[in-house]
Amino acid sequence: MKADVDAIVLSNTRLSPHYNVLALEAPGIAREVEPGQFVMLKTSAWDAPLLRRPYSVFEIVRDEAGQPLGVSVLSKRVGTGSQQVYDAAPGQRIACLGPLGRPFEAVDAPAAAWMVAGGVGLAPFATLAVVLRRRGVAPTLFYGARSAAELFCLDLFTSLGVRLELATEDGSRGDRGRVTVPLQRALAATPAGSPVMVYACGPEAMLKAVALLARHYARPSQLAMERLMGCGLGGCYSCVVRVRGENGATHYARACLDGPVFRGDEIVWD
Repeated sequence: MKADVDAIVLSNTRLSPHYNVLALEAPGIAREVEPGQFVMLKTSAWDAPLLRRPYSVFEIVRDEAGQPLGVSVLSKRVGTGSQQVYDAAPGQRIACLGPLGRPFEAVDAPAAAWMVAGGVGLAPFATLAVVLRRRGVAPTLFYGARSAAELFCLDLFTSLGVRLELATEDGSRGDRGRVTVPLQRALAATPAGSPVMVYACGPEAMLKAVALLARHYARPSQLAMERLMGCGLGGCYSCVVRVRGENGATHYARACLDGPVFRGDEIVWD
């Protein structure tokens, strides 16, 4: 059940001059959220920005007793709204609507779970890793960035029991090139009979490449599509994704309702 609350900022962790993790007190949302779902944040009571902004839930924040207290979001400042998220101070109130959208479907052991992230596409995988570990699955994170300086929260994922496969465009850490370099190597090296689910979140060009690689190696994939959303509730149709139905006909689905997670084989890329 979604809630619309004035969430109190619990903490603001600056990861770099452009990235931060903002923790918000929202226990009702924290109790309900599933991996891959998102919240809509309005950082100002005034007109700038007028609309809320979508953010994947990064972590579930817990109190000293281990009870859900709130959620965090991973943000990169690129405009007015994300600048306000970057500048938010503890004690400040931010309008927070969620949880919204269709989540990832977690696999069970003995299936392997490969999470592919680019940039802030890392966000939904901390909560997914927790769920997968509870199901006895040891996940692998394929994580790509421009340089080693933009690979964030690696210690967090290691502490969750996640194996890391890294790639940087400048070769400063891991493979040189896109995150699809280690992913393709792993796909090619895995026996055909071994069950693997590929999860991905990041820029659309990366998602397309991941979906096509997974299809080539006959592996299922689930993709969290990044879309600009005006409302998050399906009313504005600003976040449509072209998909193929069971009968082969194509139509436009709203990422905020039918997604943001879609099967890789249902998305029409051309």
